[in-house]
Amino acid sequence: MSLLINDECINCDVCEPECPNSAITQGDEIYEIDPNLCTECVGHFDEPTCIEVCPVDCILVDPDNVESKEVLQLKYEKLVAE
Repeated sequence: MSLLINDECINCDVCEPECPNSAITQGDEIYEIDPNLCTECVGHFDEPTCIEVCPVDCILVDPDNVESKEVLQLKYEKLVAE
């Protein structure tokens, strides 16, 4: 699963520096998560750090990018090898 940021985002700038994969970037109106880079922190942390620091709970599981923990682990391994 990848995560997504919904329109409740207040652009507080807290999530972007917490992402170990640099998957979070500023979009036109709110922050966005690149599903190709998001591993939900698998390989780095036990829980997604962006969710832990978000003050408004606007980061959710993206229903269009559902991936198993095994797939997220493989994505992590590929990202750190690059």
